[in-house]
Amino acid sequence: MTAKVIEQLHNAATAGLSELHCSIDLQRSVAKIQMDVAGWTYNGRRFGLPQKWKERTIYYCTEQGFAPVSKYGDSLIKLVPTDWGPPTFEIDGIKMLPSAKISPYLDAAAKVSYIQPQGKMILDTCGGLGYFADWCVQGLANQVHSFEKNKDVFWLRSLNPWSPEEAAPLVLQCADITVAIVEKSDRFYDAILHDPPRFGIAGELYSQVFYDQLARVLKPRGKLFHYTGSPNKLTSQRDVQNEVAGRLRRAGFKVQSKGDGLLAEKTTR
Repeated sequence: MTAKVIEQLHNAATAGLSELHCSIDLQRSVAKIQMDVAGWTYNGRRFGLPQKWKERTIYYCTEQGFAPVSKYGDSLIKLVPTDWGPPTFEIDGIKMLPSAKISPYLDAAAKVSYIQPQGKMILDTCGGLGYFADWCVQGLANQVHSFEKNKDVFWLRSLNPWSPEEAAPLVLQCADITVAIVEKSDRFYDAILHDPPRFGIAGELYSQVFYDQLARVLKPRGKLFHYTGSPNKLTSQRDVQNEVAGRLRRAGFKVQSKGDGLLAEKTTR
Protein backbone atom coordinates (compact mmCIF):
# COMPACT_ATOMS: atom_id res chain seq x y z
CA MET A 1 0.00 0.00 0.00
CA THR A 2 1.03 3.59 -0.58
CA ALA A 3 0.60 6.62 1.67
CA LYS A 4 -2.32 7.67 -0.52
CA VAL A 5 -4.20 4.41 0.17
CA ILE A 6 -3.45 4.57 3.89
CA GLU A 7 -4.89 8.07 3.97
CA GLN A 8 -8.00 6.78 2.17
CA LEU A 9 -8.44 4.13 4.86
CA HIS A 10 -8.12 6.65 7.66
CA ASN A 11 -10.52 9.07 6.00
CA ALA A 12 -13.08 6.29 5.49
CA ALA A 13 -12.80 5.20 9.13
CA THR A 14 -13.18 8.78 10.36
CA ALA A 15 -16.22 9.31 8.13
CA GLY A 16 -17.84 6.16 9.51
CA LEU A 17 -17.98 4.37 6.15
CA SER A 18 -18.75 0.67 6.24
CA GLU A 19 -17.23 -0.04 2.83
CA LEU A 20 -14.42 1.33 0.72
CA HIS A 21 -13.31 0.55 -2.83
CA CYS A 22 -9.58 1.10 -3.32
CA SER A 23 -6.46 -0.62 -4.63
CA ILE A 24 -4.26 -2.56 -2.24
CA ASP A 25 -2.01 -3.94 -4.99
CA LEU A 26 -0.54 -0.77 -6.52
CA GLN A 27 -3.40 -0.22 -8.98
CA ARG A 28 -3.44 -3.68 -10.48
CA SER A 29 -7.02 -4.07 -9.27
CA VAL A 30 -9.69 -2.49 -7.08
CA ALA A 31 -10.73 -4.24 -3.87
CA LYS A 32 -13.90 -3.97 -1.80
CA ILE A 33 -12.96 -3.44 1.85
CA GLN A 34 -15.17 -3.57 4.94
CA MET A 35 -14.45 -0.66 7.26
CA ASP A 36 -15.03 0.27 10.89
CA VAL A 37 -13.50 2.81 13.24
CA ALA A 38 -10.78 0.43 14.43
CA GLY A 39 -9.61 -1.07 11.15
CA TRP A 40 -10.60 -2.93 8.00
CA THR A 41 -11.31 -6.41 6.70
CA TYR A 42 -10.50 -7.94 3.32
CA ASN A 43 -11.25 -11.53 2.26
CA GLY A 44 -12.06 -12.43 5.86
CA ARG A 45 -8.72 -11.16 7.18
CA ARG A 46 -8.62 -8.40 9.75
CA PHE A 47 -6.13 -5.49 9.58
CA GLY A 48 -5.44 -2.52 11.79
CA LEU A 49 -4.95 1.01 10.52
CA PRO A 50 -1.28 2.01 10.10
CA GLN A 51 -0.50 4.91 12.42
CA LYS A 52 2.68 6.18 10.78
CA TRP A 53 3.50 6.48 7.11
CA LYS A 54 5.63 8.45 4.68
CA GLU A 55 5.34 9.63 1.11
CA ARG A 56 7.53 7.83 -1.44
CA THR A 57 7.25 4.63 0.58
CA ILE A 58 5.33 1.42 -0.10
CA TYR A 59 4.12 -0.72 2.80
CA TYR A 60 3.40 -4.44 3.12
CA CYS A 61 1.70 -6.49 5.81
CA THR A 62 3.76 -8.42 8.36
CA GLU A 63 2.81 -10.23 11.56
CA GLN A 64 3.82 -7.10 13.46
CA GLY A 65 1.81 -4.73 11.26
CA PHE A 66 2.69 -2.75 8.15
CA ALA A 67 6.35 -2.24 7.29
CA PRO A 68 8.16 -0.34 4.50
CA VAL A 69 9.24 -2.35 1.47
CA SER A 70 12.87 -1.46 2.03
CA LYS A 71 15.95 -3.30 3.17
CA TYR A 72 19.45 -2.28 4.17
CA GLY A 73 22.27 -4.70 3.44
CA ASP A 74 25.26 -3.57 1.40
CA SER A 75 23.05 -0.66 0.34
CA LEU A 76 19.60 0.78 1.02
CA ILE A 77 17.13 -0.64 -1.47
CA LYS A 78 13.41 0.12 -1.62
CA LEU A 79 10.30 0.07 -3.77
CA VAL A 80 9.15 3.59 -4.59
CA PRO A 81 5.55 4.47 -5.58
CA THR A 82 4.75 6.25 -8.84
CA ASP A 83 1.73 8.13 -10.13
CA TRP A 84 1.14 5.28 -12.56
CA GLY A 85 0.76 2.31 -10.20
CA PRO A 86 3.76 0.10 -11.14
CA PRO A 87 6.59 1.11 -8.81
CA THR A 88 10.18 1.93 -9.52
CA PHE A 89 12.98 1.12 -7.08
CA GLU A 90 15.97 2.89 -5.63
CA ILE A 91 19.42 1.81 -4.50
CA ASP A 92 21.00 4.29 -2.08
CA GLY A 93 18.58 6.95 -3.27
CA ILE A 94 19.34 6.46 -6.97
CA LYS A 95 16.23 5.70 -9.02
CA MET A 96 16.69 2.64 -11.18
CA LEU A 97 13.74 3.07 -13.57
CA PRO A 98 12.26 6.14 -15.28
CA SER A 99 8.90 7.19 -13.84
CA ALA A 100 8.60 10.99 -14.05
CA LYS A 101 6.83 11.13 -17.43
CA ILE A 102 5.73 7.54 -18.03
CA SER A 103 4.91 4.39 -16.11
CA PRO A 104 8.09 2.31 -15.73
CA TYR A 105 6.02 -0.70 -16.78
CA LEU A 106 4.86 0.93 -20.03
CA ASP A 107 8.32 2.33 -20.61
CA ALA A 108 9.59 -1.25 -20.54
CA ALA A 109 6.93 -2.27 -23.07
CA ALA A 110 8.16 0.34 -25.54
CA LYS A 111 11.78 -0.74 -25.19
CA VAL A 112 11.01 -4.43 -25.53
CA SER A 113 9.15 -3.69 -28.76
CA TYR A 114 12.45 -2.53 -30.31
CA ILE A 115 13.81 -6.09 -30.27
CA GLN A 116 10.55 -7.74 -31.49
CA PRO A 117 10.49 -10.63 -28.98
CA GLN A 118 8.09 -13.05 -30.68
CA GLY A 119 9.63 -16.50 -31.12
CA LYS A 120 13.07 -15.40 -29.91
CA MET A 121 15.57 -16.57 -27.32
CA ILE A 122 16.24 -13.42 -25.29
CA LEU A 123 18.90 -12.40 -22.78
CA ASP A 124 17.78 -9.91 -20.12
CA THR A 125 21.07 -8.95 -18.49
CA CYS A 126 19.88 -6.96 -15.46
CA GLY A 127 16.42 -8.18 -14.53
CA GLY A 128 15.54 -5.64 -11.84
CA LEU A 129 11.81 -5.74 -11.11
CA GLY A 130 11.21 -7.89 -14.18
CA TYR A 131 9.28 -5.48 -16.37
CA PHE A 132 11.40 -6.21 -19.47
CA ALA A 133 11.02 -9.94 -18.96
CA ASP A 134 7.27 -9.66 -18.43
CA TRP A 135 6.77 -7.85 -21.72
CA CYS A 136 8.98 -10.38 -23.51
CA VAL A 137 6.71 -13.14 -22.21
CA GLN A 138 3.62 -11.21 -23.26
CA GLY A 139 5.28 -10.68 -26.64
CA LEU A 140 5.48 -14.48 -27.09
CA ALA A 141 9.23 -14.88 -26.71
CA ASN A 142 10.38 -18.48 -27.03
CA GLN A 143 12.48 -18.18 -23.87
CA VAL A 144 13.77 -15.36 -21.66
CA HIS A 145 16.93 -15.76 -19.58
CA SER A 146 16.82 -12.99 -16.97
CA PHE A 147 19.77 -12.36 -14.64
CA GLU A 148 19.78 -10.34 -11.41
CA LYS A 149 22.64 -10.59 -8.93
CA ASN A 150 21.16 -8.57 -6.05
CA LYS A 151 19.25 -10.80 -3.62
CA ASP A 152 17.48 -7.79 -2.15
CA VAL A 153 16.05 -7.00 -5.59
CA PHE A 154 14.60 -10.52 -5.61
CA TRP A 155 12.94 -9.68 -2.29
CA LEU A 156 11.45 -6.51 -3.78
CA ARG A 157 10.12 -8.57 -6.68
CA SER A 158 8.41 -10.97 -4.29
CA LEU A 159 6.37 -8.08 -2.86
CA ASN A 160 5.73 -6.18 -6.10
CA PRO A 161 2.42 -7.19 -7.73
CA TRP A 162 3.71 -5.96 -11.10
CA SER A 163 6.77 -8.27 -11.13
CA PRO A 164 6.35 -11.56 -13.02
CA GLU A 165 6.77 -14.89 -11.30
CA GLU A 166 9.26 -17.35 -12.70
CA ALA A 167 7.40 -19.67 -15.04
CA ALA A 168 8.02 -20.85 -18.59
CA PRO A 169 9.20 -19.23 -20.78
CA LEU A 170 10.88 -17.02 -18.14
CA VAL A 171 14.03 -18.42 -16.54
CA LEU A 172 15.22 -16.19 -13.68
CA GLN A 173 18.71 -16.55 -12.24
CA CYS A 174 20.32 -14.90 -9.24
CA ALA A 175 23.76 -14.46 -10.77
CA ASP A 176 26.23 -11.88 -12.03
CA ILE A 177 25.78 -11.65 -15.79
CA THR A 178 29.42 -10.64 -16.32
CA VAL A 179 30.37 -14.07 -14.94
CA ALA A 180 27.47 -16.12 -16.31
CA ILE A 181 27.79 -14.87 -19.88
CA VAL A 182 31.24 -16.42 -20.26
CA GLU A 183 29.64 -19.87 -20.04
CA LYS A 184 27.11 -19.18 -22.82
CA SER A 185 27.71 -20.57 -26.29
CA ASP A 186 28.52 -18.38 -29.28
CA ARG A 187 25.44 -17.08 -31.13
CA PHE A 188 23.12 -18.43 -28.44
CA TYR A 189 20.62 -15.53 -28.28
CA ASP A 190 18.39 -13.89 -30.87
CA ALA A 191 18.11 -10.59 -28.97
CA ILE A 192 19.44 -8.86 -25.84
CA LEU A 193 18.04 -6.29 -23.41
CA HIS A 194 20.65 -4.46 -21.36
CA ASP A 195 19.40 -2.07 -18.67
CA PRO A 196 22.35 -1.68 -16.29
CA PRO A 197 22.62 0.55 -13.23
CA ARG A 198 24.54 3.79 -13.71
CA PHE A 199 28.18 3.60 -14.75
CA GLY A 200 29.31 4.78 -11.30
CA ILE A 201 27.57 1.80 -9.69
CA ALA A 202 28.38 -0.93 -12.22
CA GLY A 203 31.13 0.19 -14.57
CA GLU A 204 31.90 -3.40 -15.57
CA LEU A 205 28.55 -3.53 -17.40
CA TYR A 206 29.77 -0.71 -19.69
CA SER A 207 33.19 -2.18 -20.44
CA GLN A 208 34.56 -3.21 -23.81
CA VAL A 209 35.16 -6.70 -22.43
CA PHE A 210 31.47 -7.10 -21.57
CA TYR A 211 30.24 -5.68 -24.89
CA ASP A 212 32.52 -8.13 -26.71
CA GLN A 213 30.80 -10.93 -24.78
CA LEU A 214 27.35 -9.60 -25.72
CA ALA A 215 28.38 -9.63 -29.37
CA ARG A 216 29.77 -13.16 -29.06
CA VAL A 217 26.55 -14.71 -27.67
CA LEU A 218 24.25 -12.84 -30.08
CA LYS A 219 23.35 -14.24 -33.48
CA PRO A 220 24.24 -12.24 -36.61
CA ARG A 221 21.68 -9.48 -37.23
CA GLY A 222 20.44 -9.98 -33.66
CA LYS A 223 19.27 -6.83 -31.93
CA LEU A 224 20.43 -5.30 -28.66
CA PHE A 225 18.67 -2.51 -26.81
CA HIS A 226 20.94 -0.76 -24.29
CA TYR A 227 19.42 1.77 -21.90
CA THR A 228 21.90 4.56 -21.18
CA GLY A 229 19.96 7.64 -20.08
CA SER A 230 22.13 10.75 -19.87
CA PRO A 231 23.86 10.69 -16.46
CA ASN A 232 26.45 13.41 -15.74
CA LYS A 233 25.79 15.16 -19.07
CA LEU A 234 24.64 18.40 -17.44
CA THR A 235 27.23 18.43 -14.66
CA SER A 236 30.37 17.11 -16.37
CA GLN A 237 29.50 17.30 -20.10
CA ARG A 238 30.30 13.60 -20.30
CA ASP A 239 28.35 11.89 -23.09
CA VAL A 240 27.92 8.33 -21.79
CA GLN A 241 25.66 7.35 -24.70
CA ASN A 242 28.31 8.34 -27.23
CA GLU A 243 31.00 6.48 -25.28
CA VAL A 244 28.84 3.36 -25.19
CA ALA A 245 28.08 3.63 -28.91
CA GLY A 246 31.79 3.66 -29.69
CA ARG A 247 32.43 0.52 -27.65
CA LEU A 248 29.47 -1.27 -29.23
CA ARG A 249 30.76 -0.46 -32.72
CA ARG A 250 34.18 -1.85 -31.78
CA ALA A 251 32.40 -5.02 -30.61
CA GLY A 252 30.81 -5.43 -34.04
CA PHE A 253 27.46 -3.63 -33.84
CA LYS A 254 25.73 -1.11 -36.03
CA VAL A 255 24.33 1.45 -33.60
CA GLN A 256 21.60 4.08 -33.64
CA SER A 257 20.19 6.32 -30.92
CA LYS A 258 16.75 5.23 -29.75
CA GLY A 259 15.02 7.39 -27.15
CA ASP A 260 17.00 7.23 -23.92
CA GLY A 261 19.19 4.40 -25.14
CA LEU A 262 20.82 2.71 -28.11
CA LEU A 263 19.47 0.13 -30.52
CA ALA A 264 22.26 -1.99 -31.97
CA GLU A 265 22.35 -4.77 -34.54
CA LYS A 266 25.14 -7.29 -34.74
CA THR A 267 26.91 -7.37 -38.09
CA THR A 268 27.34 -10.66 -39.90
CA ARG A 269 31.03 -10.96 -39.14
